[in-house]
Amino acid sequence: MRMFGEEKYPERVSEANEPKDSMWFLYILNCKTGNLYTGVTNNLERRLKEHQSGKGGRFTRSFGAERILFSERHPDKNSALKREIQIKGWTRKKKLALIKGDVELLKKL
Repeated sequence: MRMFGEEKYPERVSEANEPKDSMWFLYILNCKTGNLYTGVTNNLERRLKEHQSGKGGRFTRSFGAERILFSERHPDKNSALKREIQIKGWTRKKKLALIKGDVELLKKL
């Protein structure tokens, strides 16, 4: 199975050169259309620039990336990817509750 960002996007900066103990982030960004995009990276600034320049994922190339609305630190790539999978299964309403920090609404959804 090909991992996100491998082979298919050779123009990306390789994550192989990153220290093994580097911090990883789960992020949710807002697209120009109002859609939300969830992803992971070890460099938020670089990744946002990639999305905005059309070198990010297919979704953000189609819908345009505006800004990061939410980010969460993770100690390693594996935990960030697990959280990404969890959040991608959520409704838009639940993602917005997370972004707003509405714990009570998150519990209900």
